[in-house]
Amino acid sequence: MINKSKTGLFALGFYCFASLFTLLAFVCPYWLVTDGKLKNPKFIKIGLWEVCFNGFEEVHHWYDTVFTGCWWIFEEEYYIIHDILLPGFFIATQFFFTITMTCVLAAIFLTYLYLKKDKDDEHYVTLLLTLGTVLVIGGFSGIISVVTFGARGDGRDWMPNWEHNDLGWAYAFGVIGVIFLFPSGILYLIEARVRKYKRLHEMQSRDPSSYTMHERKVPYTGGHTDI
Repeated sequence: MINKSKTGLFALGFYCFASLFTLLAFVCPYWLVTDGKLKNPKFIKIGLWEVCFNGFEEVHHWYDTVFTGCWWIFEEEYYIIHDILLPGFFIATQFFFTITMTCVLAAIFLTYLYLKKDKDDEHYVTLLLTLGTVLVIGGFSGIISVVTFGARGDGRDWMPNWEHNDLGWAYAFGVIGVIFLFPSGILYLIEARVRKYKRLHEMQSRDPSSYTMHERKVPYTGGHTDI
């Protein structure tokens, strides 16, 4: 890490913050929460993979089932309310944020390679380009996810007592994490461009006498050599 440029170190710093906030948002059930002003709210909180109810009844009244406590969102008992619990916008939120999380996890391995490789390695520029591209893709996917949830998550047509539901801190962490992915990825791409042009400049300015016989280009004269 000592021989890394300032651009690369800033990119690494942004990535560390982004990965932390993104991971917390991914696992914590606080994307939408009740504001606590209602005495007995039927809905408590929900994240990407967990939901908490307090006496929530199936709205169609086809089943005499009351949901209480915190459960995995794909729990078998929830199949009778899947049309309410998993609307299209929420499935899209899960899908695109999962892509973001996958990019963040893939970047862990790529970051390890980045820290281990020397900047003179022939694959160094390719590694930087790959790392930057993965992070930018994760950022765009995350933007789609958080914007979709922000627009529909606290709407009146989803969870009960919608007027007492607010976007939670895990959602805010998701937004922050996604935003940090962009400068990290862009800085890696900038570093790749800088290293590419430095390498080209070094090749062009190299002393011709330093080439080996195999590297020298012998012009074709079109004739035959007499023996």
